[in-house]
Amino acid sequence: MEETLKQQPSDCIKVVLFGPESTGKTTLSRQLARYYNSVWVPEYAREYLQNKWNNERKTCEPEDLLPIAYGQMKLENELAQKTNSVLICDTDLLETKVYSEAYYLGTCDPILEAHALENSYDLYFLTYIDTPWEKDDLRDKPNEREHMFRAFENALIAHNRPYVLLKGNKKERLEIAVKHIDNLLNKKK
Repeated sequence: MEETLKQQPSDCIKVVLFGPESTGKTTLSRQLARYYNSVWVPEYAREYLQNKWNNERKTCEPEDLLPIAYGQMKLENELAQKTNSVLICDTDLLETKVYSEAYYLGTCDPILEAHALENSYDLYFLTYIDTPWEKDDLRDKPNEREHMFRAFENALIAHNRPYVLLKGNKKERLEIAVKHIDNLLNKKK
């Protein structure tokens, strides 16, 4: 079962939208997929946890993290085969690791952690907290946005991941992201 957390080989550039909840990752993922006429990998945790909330009125628990990770990588591996240009990932296992450590006393399942550090991406877009907070059934830390942002940035630095900070409105973020993805695509040629 551990094998399903590994990335499968693909010919595409992979970029990850990375950062705290309610910072525009999904919106930008959709915009970038449209711009490049490509595919984006939705955040599996949203569907999984919304179903859990709807059916049990429970939020995320530590035992949910591995099923979420398996679901995320299954989606990513399937969708990576549908493009040879750029794959836009709304999240990755490193994000799940950061949440695990933030919510569960600094711990992360060793299998999840190993794959979070092993899987690789061409670029991360770290989304800043300058977007309005949007409440929903799953979001729960509106007053800890700065703390969570630092946790995400620290993870990128600690694990030597290439990243670009995205600030500003939707148009500004899209322009910055496109510039950096275009650079990657030009290097690939």
